Amino acid sequence: MPASPSTARAINDRLALRLLQQEGPLTAGQLKQLTGLSRPTVADLVERLTASGLIEMVGESGEQRRGPNARLYGIVADRAYLAAMDVRLEGVSVVVSDLVGRVLAEASVPIDGASGTGPAVEQAVALVERAAKEAGAEHLHTVGVGAPGLIDPATGELRDTTGLPAWHRRLVAALHERLPGTHIVVENETNLAALAEQRDGAAHDRDTFVLFWLGMGIGAAVVLDGALRRGASGGAGEIGFLPVPGTRGFPSATDCEGGFHSLAGAAAVLELARERGVLGRAGEGAGAAGVVRWAVGEVSGGGAGGDVGVGAGAGDGGDLAAGFLDALADRLALGVASVVALLDPGCVVLGGEVGQAGGDELAVRVAERITRMSPLPAEVRPSVLGGAAVLRGALLTAQDGAQGELFG
Repeated sequence: MPASPSTARAINDRLALRLLQQEGPLTAGQLKQLTGLSRPTVADLVERLTASGLIEMVGESGEQRRGPNARLYGIVADRAYLAAMDVRLEGVSVVVSDLVGRVLAEASVPIDGASGTGPAVEQAVALVERAAKEAGAEHLHTVGVGAPGLIDPATGELRDTTGLPAWHRRLVAALHERLPGTHIVVENETNLAALAEQRDGAAHDRDTFVLFWLGMGIGAAVVLDGALRRGASGGAGEIGFLPVPGTRGFPSATDCEGGFHSLAGAAAVLELARERGVLGRAGEGAGAAGVVRWAVGEVSGGGAGGDVGVGAGAGDGGDLAAGFLDALADRLALGVASVVALLDPGCVVLGGEVGQAGGDELAVRVAERITRMSPLPAEVRPSVLGGAAVLRGALLTAQDGAQGELFG
């Protein structure tokens, strides 16, 4: 059946708003060209959206030319303000943006869970309030929160997960209390990282892929046919619990020690670096990502943080670095091969700080092992966004939610 006039107008309005969001300010002529709508229809929707306060004239095209110029229209950016939070074990980071995603304020604070649940929550919520004030936002329309752990698919809230601090769960309730009328959207951090890598990063050309989060913890996000798959209980991608060879035991329902986490988590990467004799060269305080970055620099000839002038495989530093990256790739391949055999995603992104630090050197090594281990083709790519992907994904989620309501 043909759409009613009101339905057709709504479809056209949403199309125009989406183009203005993706392409930036446009003239009526450009909207006509991009939408394929007639000139009168475009004129009507521009007038309608302007009257509703969703778009406004933001300038003129060809302002350097003499004579009349076409008006440029853009989304009213201050129609709503958004915030995104990256909640980690050791602290919180926040960004505040306008409706089109332009970042207006950024802040972060370390949080010591030993200080107690109440003080920890107060620090996190106060950080959001200060960032909003700095951005000039009297009210936040939506806050996207990325956190480790399981999200209850029925309630959308963090589940009580062993090993995660109690203040994480209390934080969501506190945000509701302190920010009345604000939409709070909570999502697993790895899922948000996958969303960001799909929109702006390593998986921008893929609608099916798996992202491996390689950081202090281990996780995976599954995107199939463009849709994020969370699983029946919200736990799809809890790959840290995957039983693998090479550990001293098996994981349990409450502890992932003995699972893939024991081979690929940050602590395991540092232990491997110590065993391989590279930790001291990279610096004891380098952290897992720092050690991997040092090794990549040595192998690629950059000498990043190690012996100056040592190239790929040449000399003691290069040999040690190459051996360390090979051993790390052996470990990562166990988890990647399991996912490839089960899901056939065609593409795996090594995300998080460690995945980004490993770059092509680590990704190529993992891909070589997957080619030998699996008959299914799988491209392995390094993260483009690294640890920043969680905050970016949280902001995109808040932006999608706010625009979905306002543009509806």
